[in-house]
Amino acid sequence: MEGSWLPLVVGLVGLLVGAAAGLAFRWSERSHAREPEVSAPAVSDDVAALLSALRSTSVLLGSGGEVLRATPDAYTTGLVRNGRLTHTTLNDLVTAVRADGQIRDEHLDVPRSAVPGADRLSFEVRVAPLAGGRVLLLADDQTAQRRLEEVRRDFVANVSHELKTPVGAIALLAETAADAAEDPELVRRFAAKMQREAVRLSALVKEIIELSRLQAPDNEVDFVDVSVDTVVAEAVDRIRVEAESRDITVVVGGTGGLRVFGDHSLLVTAVRNLLDNALRYSENGTRVSVGVRPRDGIAEIAVVDQGPGISSENIGRVFERFFRVDPARSRETGGTGLGLSIVKHVAQNHGGEVTLWSAPGRGSTFTLRIPQAEDHGDGPGPSRDEQAPPASAAGAGGESRDPHPAR
Repeated sequence: MEGSWLPLVVGLVGLLVGAAAGLAFRWSERSHAREPEVSAPAVSDDVAALLSALRSTSVLLGSGGEVLRATPDAYTTGLVRNGRLTHTTLNDLVTAVRADGQIRDEHLDVPRSAVPGADRLSFEVRVAPLAGGRVLLLADDQTAQRRLEEVRRDFVANVSHELKTPVGAIALLAETAADAAEDPELVRRFAAKMQREAVRLSALVKEIIELSRLQAPDNEVDFVDVSVDTVVAEAVDRIRVEAESRDITVVVGGTGGLRVFGDHSLLVTAVRNLLDNALRYSENGTRVSVGVRPRDGIAEIAVVDQGPGISSENIGRVFERFFRVDPARSRETGGTGLGLSIVKHVAQNHGGEVTLWSAPGRGSTFTLRIPQAEDHGDGPGPSRDEQAPPASAAGAGGESRDPHPAR
């Protein structure tokens, strides 16, 4: 009897265990199916479309501070990471808005990343409470505008300092000339000095205006197809009188027929400034060379001088506004310290760059690199001047120097 009902009991227990397991599995499935609805409240299509249409960076926060929706730039600027606001200052602002329900506008400077010394970003932030405990954060990136304001402030300060010298000199010379009115020789001498200072002041004001125009955020260069040959020829023609007066030979060579897209007058200004700089630091009776060549879709215009060269610690600063390697020489020659900075900005506005190779006692090579215009299949042009030597400058001891040294 006992043996007959034992299997029945065992089977009944197994049936009950199986049923319990099935019920537990179904309950688990339903629990998981309901979970997304609880942990990630949906954002309606209208709200999503509205946030996407805003120009500002937008972040929609849930009642628990979780990010329900954020525009892509909220992640790229580091405002949001791992589904949460990154910066304590932003979280504090959201907490304050939740506490009193008032809209808040703040200016915040926050680091781009957690890396020590990381660049800081500047935002105008508005935080507003919404229904259901949600909060909307709008942020306008003001970093570029802030930096531009800083550059302008520094520029104005530098300009004010630079203008004081020639203006003060002219005022002093005029006063001295007035006191020496009875001495015609002294008057003529002071008048000549005033004229030099006036020329220097005029050049400085002209270059300040040019540099300001190049640095303006709304500056647009009217690109046209420009002949490099014409640009170089015009720039050389503008410095020819000074070169001849100092017995400095200007040699032009390299590949002819190159063309670039750009502004003709700005490119002439850039090359002329490089030539002015080369003449300023060249001794009488030496040579300045201009070499042109194509390289990987870039038109390179190299200006080589036989001057004293530039030390390694100054090479990185020569393109700064008002920086002068030799202030005494600049005063003698009327240099403003803006010419190379203008060259740098012209190059940048044309999608190019200007580079420098130099060594003390070996002269300097400045190379303006501008993207070439589309090649129409004519191939590289002929030599610029069949009779002219290649664009190199004889160094000390008569050695030849490549106008495009490896950098």
